This record gives sequence, structure tokens and C-alpha cells, in this order.
Amino acid sequence: MKKTFYITTPIYYPSANAHVGHSYTTVVCDTMARLKRMQGFDVMFLTGTDEHGQKIETSAKATGKTPKEYVDEIVAGFQRLWKRMDITYDRFIRTTDDYHIESVQKIFKTLYDKGEIYKSVYKGAYCKPCESFWTDSQLVDGKCPDCGRDVEQAEEEAYFFRLSSYGDRIMKLYEEHPEFLQPQARVNEMVNNFLKPGLEDLCVSRTSFTWGVPVDFDPGHVVYVWIDALSNYITALGYGNDRYNDFDKYWPADFHLMSKEIVRFHTIIWPSILMALELPLPKRVYSHGWLLFGGDKMSKSKGNVVDPYVLCDRYGVDAIRYFLLRDVPFGQDGNFTNEALIQRINSDLANDLGNLVSRTVAMVEKYFGGTLPTDRQPGDFDDDLIAQISGLYDRVNTLAEDLQFPTALTEIFRVIARTNKYIDETTPWVLAKDEANNARLATVMYNLLEAIRVLGVLLSPFLPETAPKIFAQIGAAEAVTTWESANTFGMLPQNVTVKKGDALFPRIDMEKELAELEALGAAKAAPKAEEKPVKAEVEGVASLIDIDDFAKVELRVAEIVACEPVPKADKLLKIQLDDGAGGRQVVSGIHTWYEPADLIGKKIILVANLKPAKLRGVESQGMLLAADAGDAVKVIFADLQIPAGSKVR
Repeated sequence: MKKTFYITTPIYYPSANAHVGHSYTTVVCDTMARLKRMQGFDVMFLTGTDEHGQKIETSAKATGKTPKEYVDEIVAGFQRLWKRMDITYDRFIRTTDDYHIESVQKIFKTLYDKGEIYKSVYKGAYCKPCESFWTDSQLVDGKCPDCGRDVEQAEEEAYFFRLSSYGDRIMKLYEEHPEFLQPQARVNEMVNNFLKPGLEDLCVSRTSFTWGVPVDFDPGHVVYVWIDALSNYITALGYGNDRYNDFDKYWPADFHLMSKEIVRFHTIIWPSILMALELPLPKRVYSHGWLLFGGDKMSKSKGNVVDPYVLCDRYGVDAIRYFLLRDVPFGQDGNFTNEALIQRINSDLANDLGNLVSRTVAMVEKYFGGTLPTDRQPGDFDDDLIAQISGLYDRVNTLAEDLQFPTALTEIFRVIARTNKYIDETTPWVLAKDEANNARLATVMYNLLEAIRVLGVLLSPFLPETAPKIFAQIGAAEAVTTWESANTFGMLPQNVTVKKGDALFPRIDMEKELAELEALGAAKAAPKAEEKPVKAEVEGVASLIDIDDFAKVELRVAEIVACEPVPKADKLLKIQLDDGAGGRQVVSGIHTWYEPADLIGKKIILVANLKPAKLRGVESQGMLLAADAGDAVKVIFADLQIPAGSKVR
């Protein structure tokens, strides 16, 4: 029977389309899943979406959709992205799935019957964006410690989980099983910030909204999102439902992988729930850092999301996967820049790997017509190269087992560099000048092809689209591209035949590419070239700029402080803004989609340098940004944390 391996991403909150930050976690999990499959494991790779909560309910209402309609659209976007990123998940769970809801209700009732959940009244701080309750001692400057946003005081009847009784057991878990939570810095955070101050019982139901899993024995209550969401790791295996029946096969999970801001839920709340249910704990929880862009956490709300579709279309999926796996120190924050991405593609993938494959195959075709003769003559430098190749398998296995993918890739590319050096050391072009050297030349070519084969196998989980292309060029049959085959040098046939193909990674002109990316970004931000005709009821609108001069547009964050309809204009709203510079008035044709009361207190992006214009006799001193969404128009709201008057760039 095969050994099993169960790895999970967090289930993603569908508040926006997935960005390259989401892709990072999923690519890491996918790489590990691919590696384990190659090693012969029976793998379960789970991902999905966390779709309940007050924020979803509120967002759906603002769009005129039901919560389910709202999340269906966004979830489809995640699934399209995972397909584009070549993610090979085995199961995708949605917390709106019927079987999951059934299981969560059973889990909640079980905990209640065991006395682990009791009814009381909640009074305290609640972060709506994170859907997290916090004690006053956990707040940072009175704000949510995770996202930094304002919290609101909540008071409502609720059920509580006796989390306070599990502090000692969680501390003991960390002490006796140091492998449970990694890296060590996360352990220190959990101990110092939560365990030492003392855990408090956790509010696990809400009555102020309805979009959640109903508490079936107490109508009006819905299950707190983190019990709902965390339970997915076992409900997806059939715990408490008949949809699946492989809980005993795969649980406990080998790896829970997530970003650092949700470690508390996975390493304090989740193990406490499992202890209360008398279930085994996951073997390891690994927390990675944030993918930063310009020094900030990559976040849709901060406007610094890098579109993974654009990146994949321009550079190929494997190039993006490689950058994420190679340049982000696992467990720490990593920084994304276009320059760093292009530099990594050029230096590692085009110059080192791509050049090695193309040079070697071209020489075999040039010197031997594509098929090597079987005569051999060992010589200088062979033993050192073979030793480097032969030791790589164990090093990569050891590093990958701890998710140290950047270091594993560094090791692989160190040997790629050594193999390129072998070409310079053996000078095949000199050997080819004398037929007497044919046996030696064939040996050099075989060693190069065999080195590439081993390297291709070890790169397969990291570069799943590229590895088969390498094997096709060097004539490596499937039987010699298994994971175990990388542990043996000399598995290619002695008379192997090569076939030259396209360049694996064409070199990119850095200066030209950066200019094109900048132009692409400006084009995406600019108004559409074909604007709808201005209707007669909106007269006198003039613009200070045109599309060609879009770079001169000044965008600023402004807060809506008052809003009312424009008389005798069904579509127009008169909006009073705090723009950080004394205030201004804007008129916008969005009344079809928004009521004034729904806009007050929101922050928008203001085109601040438009000439004043009159719409139905009412002066408008600028324009707010909105987007076409089918037949509707959606205002682009800014993060509430951003001060009014902040420049958008």
C-alpha cells in the first residue's frame, strides 16, 4: 500500500479576484504535492474557498446579488487562475457545499453536547474585514492586530468555545513537538502574544447576520466563521458526512500551509477544537511570510496586486512559479519587483538552464548527427561532475522535506553552473577537430546529456511544463525520468538520440520589457478609448486631460461625508467629499446602483485635477473612479485605513 501525504492551503476568502500573493501559497503546496507523487505517495492536495460571513453578506447586498451569487463569480475566478497556474489540487472545497455545512453543524453540536461550547453574551471588539474577535489587550493602538483596521464594539447573544482551558495543552504541544509549528519565530509569537497573557473563551456564533452555517438546534445563530472554515480540513475528507470516505486514510494532515497572519487560528484555535473532538492533530503547520510589492503586503485593498494572468501570458507559468519558489525565503517576507523577476528569468532560466540544454543538444547534432556513438573514453573533469550530480538527489530530498525550496533550487542551479563549466573545461569544439577524439567527445556529450536528465527530473516539481520539454530534447524516455532515476547516473541509452527544440526561456530585453510593462499598466488604468456618448441630461462636462496625456491625471483618496440625489435627475448623486484639502463636491451618475446611505463613510478614488463641470446645473469638482461590471457600474472603493487626501500612484 502506498504511503499517504495530505497537504492543504488555507481556504481563500473570496473578497476579490486571486492575485499573485494567493498564487505563492498554492504554488508551494502544488510543488510539494507533485514531488510526493513522484516519490510514490498517495497524495491528497486540498484547497478551496471560505465563503461565509458578514463581510460577504454586506458586499453582496451592495452589488444587488445574493451572497451565493456573489461568491460563485469570485470562486470561479480562483478556479480559472489555478488552472492557468497549472495547480494540480485533488479536491476543492467550498464552505457553501452542502456536505460541509452538514459536517459543521454536527461538529458544533458535538462540542455543545460535550460541554465545550456554552451560550452567553458577547461584548467586545470585532474586526469586520478579518471577521475576528479580539480582547482589548490584543488590539494594537485600538485597532485589529492583523490588518490594522478599526474595530467595532459588538454585543449580542452568542455561543462560546472554552478556549481558555486549552492554553496549557497548546503550550505542551509546542514544547514536546517543535516540528508542529515552523518557523520558530511563529512559535515565539503565539507564546508571547497569546498563550502567556492567557487565552480567553472564543465567541463561535453570531446573530447579527445570517450568511453562515445555521446552528441547527438554535435558530438565529450562525456558526462563527473560523470554526466553519477550519473544519474544512476534515469535512473535505468525509468527517461528519457521506460525501467522502477517506478521513481515516489521510488524516492527520502532513502539512497545513498558510500565510503568517492566520497562524493563531491554525495553531491555537484549530488544535484546541481537534483536542475537544478527540481527534489527532495535524503533523506540521508551516507559516510563510508575505509577498511584498514596493515594501507593502500584496493586497487588493492596497492597490498593489500583480496580475498573475499578465505575468503568465508574458513569461510562461514556469517562470512565475520559479521566481516565487526561488526568490521568496520560505518563512520570511519576500519582495516582488518586475526587475527582479526579469533578472531571475534571464540569469537562471535563460542563461544557465536554457543555454545548457540548447548548447548540448546543438553540439550532439552538429558533431554526431543527433545520435551518440557507443565508444567511450573517460577523461579529466568527469569524476567531479558525476560526483556533483550524484550527490544532488539526497540534498534536494532533504531540503524539500522541510519546504526549503529556495535552498533546494539554489543547489540545483549550482550544479547547472558546474555542468556549464564542464563544457568550458572539456572544450568539445576542440575535440571535434580530430576524429581520433570521437570517443572522448561522445563521453563528454553523454555526461552532459545525463547531467541534464538528472537536473530535469529534480526540476520537474518546480518547472512542470519545462521538464518534459527538456526530456524531449535530450531523448529521455519516461522510464528514466522517474524521481528515483535521479539517484543514478548513467541511465540514458549510450546511443541516445537528441532532437533540438525551441528555446526553453528566451532572453528578455530588460529595458524594453520594463517600458512595455509600464505602458501596459497605464493602459489598464486609463479610460476606455471608446467612451459611451454623453447623454443630453449631463451637459457641460469638460476634461483637463485626454487619454494620451493620462500620466498627468492626479488621483487622490477622498471620504464621502454626505450624499443626496440631484433633483429631477434619476441617475445623479451629489456627493460631499473630505479630500484632505478643505473638501469638495462631486456629481456622479451612480444612483441606479447605489443609495446615498450606502455610500456615506466609504472612501473612493477621486480624479482631482478635472476642470469643474455642471451636471444638471450642479457643479462637480472632479470625478470618482468606477468600473463597468456587465450591465452595472461598480464604484472603486479605497481601503478605509488610507487617510483622505492621500495620493494614489
